[in-house]
Amino acid sequence: MEKRGLSLAEIQEVPKESVILLAGPPGAGKSTFCHQMVLNGIAAERPVIFVTTEQSPSGVTSLLRERGMGEPVILSFVDAFAKTVGAEAPEQPDTVDANCEDLNSISMAIARLQQRIGKRDILLAFDSLTSPYLFNKEEVFRFMRLCLLKFASEGNSVLALMDEGCGKEEDLGAMMSVADGIIRMEIKEKSRIINVVKHPKIAPTKIETPMTWSPTIALKTFEPRVMRRIWEARSFTQRVGEALRTEVGDFVNMFWMNLALYGGMLWDPKRVPAMTYEFQKELHLRSIEMMSSAPWRMRLMMKLFMPKSFSKVKDMKKFASYLLKSAEGMGMAIWEYAKEASRKDEHYFRAHESSLGWAFDNVGARLGFHGLGAIAGMLEGFEKEERYWSVVETKCIGMGAPHCEFKAVPHETDELKNFLEAIDSSVVEKIHQRLMDQLTGFLIHGKPLAERPRLGSGVAFNQMFLVTSLPALVSERYRMALRMGGAKVGKEVGEQLMTAGIAGDEVIRRVIDFMECCKVGKISLGETIRIEENCESFGLETGQSSCFFTTGFLNGLFSTVKNQHVREVKCIAAGDPYCEWEVK
Repeated sequence: MEKRGLSLAEIQEVPKESVILLAGPPGAGKSTFCHQMVLNGIAAERPVIFVTTEQSPSGVTSLLRERGMGEPVILSFVDAFAKTVGAEAPEQPDTVDANCEDLNSISMAIARLQQRIGKRDILLAFDSLTSPYLFNKEEVFRFMRLCLLKFASEGNSVLALMDEGCGKEEDLGAMMSVADGIIRMEIKEKSRIINVVKHPKIAPTKIETPMTWSPTIALKTFEPRVMRRIWEARSFTQRVGEALRTEVGDFVNMFWMNLALYGGMLWDPKRVPAMTYEFQKELHLRSIEMMSSAPWRMRLMMKLFMPKSFSKVKDMKKFASYLLKSAEGMGMAIWEYAKEASRKDEHYFRAHESSLGWAFDNVGARLGFHGLGAIAGMLEGFEKEERYWSVVETKCIGMGAPHCEFKAVPHETDELKNFLEAIDSSVVEKIHQRLMDQLTGFLIHGKPLAERPRLGSGVAFNQMFLVTSLPALVSERYRMALRMGGAKVGKEVGEQLMTAGIAGDEVIRRVIDFMECCKVGKISLGETIRIEENCESFGLETGQSSCFFTTGFLNGLFSTVKNQHVREVKCIAAGDPYCEWEVK
């Protein structure tokens, strides 16, 4: 058949006996495009099998209904998300469970639904291959050939999504070589570019459409009590002997925080720094607006000592004296204000023993994005005039510098955008491997985790939920990445310990001992897993279970070692006295 250029609506039709690979960076709109293809299939009365690896079937159904789906003729799901991350999965007659750690389980689930439907011309939508790839890189290409291509050859159609930038380019190239058609998507300024690279029926085409969504996160309103808890956690280090976590203390090992953060970044290395920065900036702006709820000591200090403007060096130095003492007290870094390098409206800070970059020297990127949004938010919030502040890292031990250096300026700058998007998947993989080497060295050989000369290994527990629970509550993508990152880490730990000849129960015991050593919380292991004063949720009042990384980690561990799954049934953030997971 002669190929021809077609409209956007026609591109959203998947030809029979074809596998179309839809690729693009996270946030480019691939899932939205996929949902429209599914809706087109439903409108044409085609049976649809939707494989979901990054959200629940109910979430997909809600999005489809928002876009106009009525009662579908046949819409079935392979839920390869819930069992992977330990999320609740209510039984549904149109849903078959699988686990994206196990591609055979997905193949079997697809075959089961195909047999149940009992006819051809099925549209299989696979959103997405990213998670199975990150769990099973060497097996994904075989899965595409033996499962997806075979399914298409039987008179059906397949649309498979894959994130660019979350793995090696050569691996994506290998996936593209298997597919019958390739559609690549990207964001350029305020437009979405749809590039049909190859297609069974369409000539190479580019279509540009307006971008009608925001790739950034939107901040929900938090209760004043939550803000107060954050302030208390920020200032507790200045009050000797007043620990909020009375059982385990108010510090958690920086290793656990980095394990969560960089595990999640495997799923979205480009956007997690920007999401973290923007979230923390907005959070601290909101907290200053709600200053009337702050502890009285903090209100008095701000009134007496905070200057009206931070343009001059002498005024920024006043702000820095508060900021730097707080950062060191929380174990984040030893900061100093570089007065000699600073000038009006251009201020420099130096940080030594940074919790985010320690032990990751020379990985090839600037890593100190955590906390910078908070500084920018405080500068904007405390200044009397309305100015946009940017804080960017200019030097980093991750790039071989002896210390980290940061610049603050009262305007928007491309330098900030470039910094927040500079970390790529190869850097995150390198950091992840260093973390896993440290962890297995600790668990198998008893080697100590990294310690800093002055600050040791501890960071204040509120830093944990500032990079996990809170941003995860306002960004579904962030939440998914944390859950999947936890599941991957738990799986890898279990596999490496069993490979070393350690038995199942001993693996679990060693990992629980490791978590207690990290001061994650006070842990009890019996018929359930119970964590008191869990650092991921302690002090939060969100009304829902918020231990996303911990749940994914425990589920990945237990599913690998014991062939069991865990699910959080109680959470401190939901109002319970402790966090608890059932094991089945």
